[in-house]
Parts: sequence; structure tokens; C-alpha cells
Amino acid sequence: MLRELVSDPARERYGLELCAAAGLPSGTIHPILARLEKVGWLRSRWEEVDPAERGRPRRRYYSLDPNSLGQVQAALRRAEASAQALARLRPDLAGGA
Repeated sequence: MLRELVSDPARERYGLELCAAAGLPSGTIHPILARLEKVGWLRSRWEEVDPAERGRPRRRYYSLDPNSLGQVQAALRRAEASAQALARLRPDLAGGA
């Protein structure tokens, strides 16, 4: 999900859009989004539409906080390094041979 947000940091995405991109159910992704917003990596806003007029609930849009981009990129590099180390140590857990 963070990789998706970093790919276009200024673009706003709503929750279900991020669910589809990450391949995760909404019950999983929304708590993650809330935690990332709490630590200051994300910003969010509710769209200003009439749900009855649109025929759907209002969407909450998320984007990276521009001041957090470096921290997010560093975290992604650390996660990738950890995944590579795991793949070397335990290929059976990382989908290797």
C-alpha cells in the first residue's frame, strides 16, 4: 500500500482503491491507514458530496504527507532489505525453492 502511495505522492486515493491496489480487504487496510495517519505519514479528507445524490457513501481520500516522503521511502527500503534477508535465510517462507 505504501508503494502505491509513493508511486504518485500527490495523488489522493480512497480506501477501496487502495484495497484493490494492495490486494487486501477493507477490514485490514483501514486500520493501517488510520495508524499511518496518526504517525503523520498520511493526510486524509472526506469528499464533500451528497451521498443520496451520488448513490453511495462519501469517500475518504488519503495522500502522503509531503513532509513524510523521505521517511516512507526509507521504511520501504528497510522492509525490502528485510524481505531479501528472509528469502536468503528461509527460502521456504519467502516463496523460494
